[in-house]
Amino acid sequence: MKKKAWKELGIDVLVDIAGGMLIAIGVYNFALYANFPVAGFSGIAIILYHLFGIPVGIGTVLLNIPVALFCYKFLGRKFFFRSLKSTIITSVLIDSVAPLLPVYEGNRLLAALCMGVLCGSGYAVIFMRGSSTGGQDFISVAIRKVRPHMTLGVITFALDMATILLGSILVFKEIDGLIYGIIVTYLVATVMDKILYGIDKGKMALVVTEHGEDVAKKIDMYSGRGSTILKGMGSYSGKEKDVVMCACNNKQMYVIKKLALEVDPNSFTIIMESNEVVGEGFKEDISPV
Repeated sequence: MKKKAWKELGIDVLVDIAGGMLIAIGVYNFALYANFPVAGFSGIAIILYHLFGIPVGIGTVLLNIPVALFCYKFLGRKFFFRSLKSTIITSVLIDSVAPLLPVYEGNRLLAALCMGVLCGSGYAVIFMRGSSTGGQDFISVAIRKVRPHMTLGVITFALDMATILLGSILVFKEIDGLIYGIIVTYLVATVMDKILYGIDKGKMALVVTEHGEDVAKKIDMYSGRGSTILKGMGSYSGKEKDVVMCACNNKQMYVIKKLALEVDPNSFTIIMESNEVVGEGFKEDISPV
C-alpha cells in the first residue's frame, strides 16, 4: 500500500474514532437509560438491549451483517468497506469506552437534546469522509436504487418512524417517549444538515442584463468575486441577454445586487440559496476520491 493510501487510511480511522465517540456518548450515556426510542439500527439495538440484554454495540454489528451483505451490490465495494470499518469502530466505542464515562440521569428532554446534537455531529463527521455507520443507510440506498422515484428523505423518514413506533410499542409504552424519539430524530437530521451543508451555505445570484461583461467586472472589482457569463435570450423580446452567475456569501449579496443595478438599471437579479459552495474562494473539496 502506497504512503498516500496509508495516510488516508490513518485519517479515516481517526475521523471514525472522533465521530464514533460522539455517537457512542450520545447513544450510551444519554439515550440508553433515558427511556425514549431512537431511530436507526442504534434504536433497534437499544430495543434488543432492553428486551434481551444484548450490548448495544454488538447488537448493532449483528444487525448490520445480514443487511450489509444483502445490500452489497447496491453500495459498491469502496463505500461498503469504508462503512464496515466505521460501523465496527463505532460499535466497539459504544460497548467499551462509553461505559467508562458517567451516564446522564437527569431530565429526559435534556438527554434527548444532547443525544441529538452529539449523534448528529458524529454522523456528519463520518459522512464527510465518504463513509457511514451502516444500518438503515444501507437499506435507504438499496431502496433508492430499486425505487428511484422515491427520495432518500421519504425513505429515511419512513424507516425512522417505523423504528420509533416499534420501540414505543415493545419497550417504552408511553406517548412521552414517542415524542422524545421524534424530537431526537428531527434534531439529528438538522444537526447533520447544518454541519454538512450549513457551514458553507451561501447565495447564488443570477443577473440578467445586456451588459454582462461590465456587471461581471464591477462585481469582481468591488467584491472580489468572479462570475460566469451565460448566454440567454428574452422570450418576449427575442433579444440576446447575458446571465451573470455569481456565487457569494450572505454578507456580499447586498453589494452585488446594488452593483448590478448601478451598471444596468434595467437588469434584474435572481437570488437563490446555495447549500454548499466548493472551490476557489470557498471551501476546498478535501473529500477522498
